[in-house]
Amino acid sequence: MERARDSNLQNTSKQTQEQRIQSTAIVKVQEPSIKIEPTVGGQFLRKLFQIIFYIQFFLLSVLIIALTIRGLIYAAGDTDRFYPKHWYPPLLVSIASAWIVSFVWQSIAFHHPSNAIKSAFWLTPLLTCALGVLHILIGSPLSLAAGTIAIVSSVIQSLYACWVNSRFDYASKILAVSTSVPPDKTTAFVVVSIVTCLAYSSFSVAGIGGATATGTGLDIVFIVLILFSFTWTMQVVKNMLYVTISRVRYMTFACGVDTDTRSAFRDTVKHLVGSVCIGSAFVPVIGTIRGSARAVNLIAGGNDEFLFSCADCYSGFASTLITYGNRWGFVHVGVYNKGFIQASADTWEMFKRAELITLIDSDLTGVFCFLSGVTVGSICGIIGGTWELIIHKSYATEVSIYAFLIGYFMCRIALAWQQASVSAYYVAYAENPQSARFDATIPVRLERLHRFQV
Repeated sequence: MERARDSNLQNTSKQTQEQRIQSTAIVKVQEPSIKIEPTVGGQFLRKLFQIIFYIQFFLLSVLIIALTIRGLIYAAGDTDRFYPKHWYPPLLVSIASAWIVSFVWQSIAFHHPSNAIKSAFWLTPLLTCALGVLHILIGSPLSLAAGTIAIVSSVIQSLYACWVNSRFDYASKILAVSTSVPPDKTTAFVVVSIVTCLAYSSFSVAGIGGATATGTGLDIVFIVLILFSFTWTMQVVKNMLYVTISRVRYMTFACGVDTDTRSAFRDTVKHLVGSVCIGSAFVPVIGTIRGSARAVNLIAGGNDEFLFSCADCYSGFASTLITYGNRWGFVHVGVYNKGFIQASADTWEMFKRAELITLIDSDLTGVFCFLSGVTVGSICGIIGGTWELIIHKSYATEVSIYAFLIGYFMCRIALAWQQASVSAYYVAYAENPQSARFDATIPVRLERLHRFQV
């Protein structure tokens, strides 16, 4: 009798898990308190962004090929303006360095999370300052502006690291707990993603070099368009990996199920590209607005009534935006095949019900990934900029900036699986805090936060 009962329970559990794993299946979830958009509107928005992404990618690829060919033809003529031998090698070496450093850094973050977090917060200001000094030495108007921004940013980063120093231990614990058992074939996915980005970065650099060969006003517009397309595309690649891994990890944390990573990735490519494109466009903007709102609140304090009122209004606007567009929504995008806006709203409401908003706001995982990207980007910018400063000073500013952007995004892609694991852990915990699959990491942290608030 007991064996028969166990067998029935196992069969029931397997059926439930299979229904939940299928991304196209209808899953019963608690209705959110705010209705975001009708199903037809959500489907249209997802399809629209997917089409826009593919069209811009195709058109920019054609433009890059045309600019590259034109640049090579122009360089082959009698001109003293563009030197491919001085332009491409420093950038290509910087791209290769970004690939190596990013892969090594994500390995360090996995095996030694505490050391990685401390290193990111203390190394980033030093490297950012070094990059700023390099731009000051270059001496052009653009480099002076970039150098000033970099040095001011390094000071802010140092102050922020001192301010959040007490959170390092919890950040390392939550990172270690959520990534203790990586999904199957994670390393292969990370390597393939970084190699893909390496190839795409080299391709984009070729187009930017072709536009630099003539440097007309129209060519500057072309460079800006390529950089915008590059930024969005790299964000999409990162979030494709993010959605895939967060789904796999969520199923482990919430159900104890090991989902095949390749199947999850196929579902992401087949069904979720539109939602990923929407999130990739909105999350960086909303995150910047919310970060600036926090800074404004901190500066305003409560001394000036008018300034405090404006800061409070801006903070309320940022809080509303974060409800409809946050990175934790990517978890529900992958698990339940939701639209990004609906997924973000549902996830945020779940955090509110579980009283996790304060914990989410104080979490350093996203900041760690951002600073890691800045660290790798600064290393690449220093390599490329120093090389050009020695061999061809007029290219140094542009090469350093492009190398920084490439290094930043490549590192963010390398760390995407770890950030996705942390997000999945939070979402699964918010859905069922009493589950035996979670240890005391979050409850102990919540108790400490409540004690300090009181």
